[in-house]
Amino acid sequence: MNHKIATITLKPGKEKQPANHHPWVFSGAIGFPKKQDIDKNGHLVKVESSKGEFVAYGWCDINSHIMIRLLSWDVAILPDESWWIDRVTDAVLRRKEMVSTNRNITNAYRLIHGESDFLPGVAVDLYKDIVVVLLSARVALHYELTIVSVLEKLLSPAFIHVSFDSSFIHLEHSTELAHIYKEGKRVNDLLEFPKISTFSENTYLYILDVLGQKSGFYCDQRENRALVANYTQGKKVLDAFCYTGAFTMNALGAKAETVTCVDSSLSALTSLKKNIALNIHKELIPLDSQERVKIVKANVFDYLREMEENVFDVIILDPPKLASTKGQVPNALKAYKDLNRLAISKVKRGGIIATFSCSAGVTSSDLQTAIAWAAKDAKREVHIRSFLSQSPDHPIRVSFPESHYLTGFLLFVI
Repeated sequence: MNHKIATITLKPGKEKQPANHHPWVFSGAIGFPKKQDIDKNGHLVKVESSKGEFVAYGWCDINSHIMIRLLSWDVAILPDESWWIDRVTDAVLRRKEMVSTNRNITNAYRLIHGESDFLPGVAVDLYKDIVVVLLSARVALHYELTIVSVLEKLLSPAFIHVSFDSSFIHLEHSTELAHIYKEGKRVNDLLEFPKISTFSENTYLYILDVLGQKSGFYCDQRENRALVANYTQGKKVLDAFCYTGAFTMNALGAKAETVTCVDSSLSALTSLKKNIALNIHKELIPLDSQERVKIVKANVFDYLREMEENVFDVIILDPPKLASTKGQVPNALKAYKDLNRLAISKVKRGGIIATFSCSAGVTSSDLQTAIAWAAKDAKREVHIRSFLSQSPDHPIRVSFPESHYLTGFLLFVI
């Protein structure tokens, strides 16, 4: 079977990273054949060194900025459909212990985390009994039905919702942005998809919005939300970039005195209000929580510049991705510095700041340096109480530094 697979040869000196199990190969690393001579349709290839040594099997797509996504580094193991079945199964089973251990307080998890689970372009989240899939690479789209079949077999969910990254789906000459499956079969009538579904994280309930940002909810901050809540009892809290209110809910549950929620998205703030009402109704947060919460639609940077000093005891900074490429990192670091400078200068003395970056190109060291410069400009001293990262269901693959995309700090401002 191997003789039918096209071979791509890397340029001399470009073998080290792929040989060390980094899963991405860019066009600049390819020696032969020339890009214009490669099949324009996505397909499986064998990648060899400039000396003709086997490196890995991968999926080649000349229309992608990542030209080859490496899959198997064993010459005897071809990444065919059975390989994909095994990888999806393994990823889900790795989460089984986590799901079963915490099911009573949390039933929302990341089941497949792309390259970290050896499945490029595949992100799968479980929200109670609904599975949400985001496909962002042509190879993932090629195996859509395989992925759905395995998830159906292992989980028997009420529905599986599959959406596609708009950056590549047009290459398939498709206008469809989502598929919905019930009992493993496509459902054409979107009205069959539940309008309202809820799930729990850290005991608090949230309304599922599949059409929201990314997959609809950020499961990667689960442990950080619980940690930050420990510092909020009786405190005045600012939840900046609050989205649908997960940090807010944890703070209210910990009996924060007040929480001010700021976001520029009206739809996110609407969902936040619904989530607060739901948790009050279920008596999971104080019954007077609506009186404790102030909701503000605003640009967070503008809000921080204009707000008074010494109002908040705790400030949470969880901005969206500010850098998607290496070239955007310098400007992102300037933004992180500005954001943290404003927070450090405005928080009460002895206050806490939980600050994050979800830009994969920004390392923990980069963010710490930006915060150090921010503290200098704010003329305040800052201690790091905790180093923060993504939840364990978003694993960090040691051969793939880009998988460590969420970094943060719990800061104590002196």
